[in-house]
Amino acid sequence: MGSVIITCALTGAQQGKEANPNLPEQPPEIIEQGLAAWRAGAAILHIHARDKDGKPTGDVTVFKEIVDGLRSAGCDAILNLTTGGAVAGLSLKERLRIIPELTPQIASFSLGSGCLLGRYDHDNREWLRDRFVPLFPSYKEMETTAVFFRNHGTKPEIEIYHAGMINNLNALDRIGIFEHPIFVNIVMGIPGEVTPAGVRELIFLVDSLPPDANWHVTGIGGKNHFRITMAAVLLGGHLRVGMEDNLYLERGVLAENNAQLVEKAVRLLKELGESPASPAEAGSILGVNT
Repeated sequence: MGSVIITCALTGAQQGKEANPNLPEQPPEIIEQGLAAWRAGAAILHIHARDKDGKPTGDVTVFKEIVDGLRSAGCDAILNLTTGGAVAGLSLKERLRIIPELTPQIASFSLGSGCLLGRYDHDNREWLRDRFVPLFPSYKEMETTAVFFRNHGTKPEIEIYHAGMINNLNALDRIGIFEHPIFVNIVMGIPGEVTPAGVRELIFLVDSLPPDANWHVTGIGGKNHFRITMAAVLLGGHLRVGMEDNLYLERGVLAENNAQLVEKAVRLLKELGESPASPAEAGSILGVNT
């Protein structure tokens, strides 16, 4: 029986084909790469959508095209649809439309007020990509959104960018908002108000989670990606890879597709004596119907 769930995040809301021409943007590309990633061993597919110009969109019809394409091809992977896209300027209302209309098994849920992003260029003495990404204005709105997820039968993948967001998780969990076992995605390595992708930092965050939490790590960038995701497995977590997070198969080598990243993850798991969970096994672990 496989014990480690592999999630493949196929495409995101920021980088485009200018960063890697193999990044899938349009539904046929996302479907094709999703099927290949599933066949390679991914039990969960995390899905963003793009419009005809390759820009992030919350358009339910685009998400539905992707979901229908995967299902009609026989894909039984758990589908995790994003309610992200705040970084691309999409409103919360627009991002949440997929929940009642498509009732995904899992959807992402960023549990915080927002994040400062940016880094300082010491050579030119200026801040680069300096911005604030707004999420929720109040605990009440976070609570309302969590209940909205639950009422539609969608499990939240709770996105954690720093320790303060775990405080939010624990505060809401104490009043019974989340059904257990919860599922957490620890995002690490984005320049700014996001926890660095280090093992010490990861241990601290994991030790702060509710004790029965299932979790994995999003390691942003080729330098961080496989090192921190495999550290997560060694600490008892699950595994996330994909071109949303990392465009490289190895140093200096762009990934040709998402399946390559999943295949590498499977090889590394087997070297550790672990095996990837099937979609049915992942559903049993997470408490998600498959």
